[in-house]
Amino acid sequence: MDANMKKRNELLAKTVIKGLESRNMSGYYAQDKEAALKQALELIPNGSTIAMGGCMSAHEIGLVKALQDGEYNYIDRAKLEPREGLMAAYDADFFLSSANAATDDGVLVNIDGNSNRVSCIAQGPKKVIFIVGINKVCPDLDSAMKRARNVAATANAQRFDIKTPCKETGKCFNCKSPDTICCQFLITRYSRHKDRIHVILVNDTLGL
Repeated sequence: MDANMKKRNELLAKTVIKGLESRNMSGYYAQDKEAALKQALELIPNGSTIAMGGCMSAHEIGLVKALQDGEYNYIDRAKLEPREGLMAAYDADFFLSSANAATDDGVLVNIDGNSNRVSCIAQGPKKVIFIVGINKVCPDLDSAMKRARNVAATANAQRFDIKTPCKETGKCFNCKSPDTICCQFLITRYSRHKDRIHVILVNDTLGL
């Protein structure tokens, strides 16, 4: 990465972290994927129960493998029935997620189809750790919503066997298709519970 861009991203991350702290959330800056993995593992004690909601970024930094190989109770929802996995996640010590977008003053935006991910972000698990690539930071809530809908959601649609306008065009049509994956929108602008939400900002392009 160009040195000037790296410095710019570091300064931007500091701005986001300041915003997160003003919203009772904790923020951390990781200069690369390896630093992000180290930071995440520092937050998760051995023996913890960890659940996840489709967080590609956690896979990209190697966190999922580290949890599976380490002294942790990692809940693999693929091995459970949907409701069983959801109930287990609600009772977890940690829930891993990314954000579809974030504002530079610390607001997190997520869109969900089945709502398992956004419901666990909102309540249930004792703590939530977000792994967020610096590519997802936007200047305001309007641009963050547009990114979540026109970039993250339309890219996610490609992963599934569904029929939605965005899958065909790459553009959000605010559809009401039976297959829509944009059912629930969660804007996290403040956490009443201090030390519950932790956001690791990674100086890399991660996730969708």
